[in-house]
Amino acid sequence: MKETLYTIPLNDAVNANDECPFCFIEREVEQDLLDFVLGSGSSYMESDIRDATDKAGFCRAHYKKMFDYGNTLGNGWILKTHYMRMNKEMAEQFKNFTPQKSSLMGKFKKNSQRQNPIGIWVEEKEKSCYICNRFADTYERYLDTFFFMYKKDEEFRNRIKNSKGFCLHHFGDLCEASETRMNDKEKKEFYPAMFELMEKNMARIQEDVDWLVEKFDYKNQNADWKNSRDAIQRGMQKLKGGYPADPVYKMNK
Repeated sequence: MKETLYTIPLNDAVNANDECPFCFIEREVEQDLLDFVLGSGSSYMESDIRDATDKAGFCRAHYKKMFDYGNTLGNGWILKTHYMRMNKEMAEQFKNFTPQKSSLMGKFKKNSQRQNPIGIWVEEKEKSCYICNRFADTYERYLDTFFFMYKKDEEFRNRIKNSKGFCLHHFGDLCEASETRMNDKEKKEFYPAMFELMEKNMARIQEDVDWLVEKFDYKNQNADWKNSRDAIQRGMQKLKGGYPADPVYKMNK
């Protein structure tokens, strides 16, 4: 299949021979978004962008990455107007708040869902993140592209089948997405192939981790490390996604 603008990033991710092509894409997109929000282009000074970041805010993980990225002034401007919005919303929440009446049964009842209006408001704010939202939209398009290429491009399909598979996090997304992107006939081929791929590569990671542990036995101190030197970070990535060994991504000044 001839490469196009929307297939190139996915081909690059697969060609990287990573533990998970979607982890590779996630890192690229997230770094691009950090550059967009705080980079030298000064998007944070544009009123429409700041209106969007003021409304959505950022999650804990991305606040940490924004802090590590640098640009004190950019972070300051983003926080300045976001605080104005948050304090206004908080005052409105407090103004309209009425405590729930206590009951004897309520004291012993455990409920996983929040009941308090302030708790609900805070939870909604914690779930909202400008970068997460932007990534989610982009991620959906990459899932569409993956299934389009898997079904139409035999060379791409074979590269996937001979790859290192996916992390469990993104594999779950892939299986979920296949339900709406494939027909019954396509699923009959897809699932067995992907299950075999995942079983083989999860076993490979387990072997690498096992050997890393064995290398700490004095009897094996002179033995070859084989493929186990970076087994810890790859093992963590395979289970949860991401790149534990990555350095902090900073602003390119």
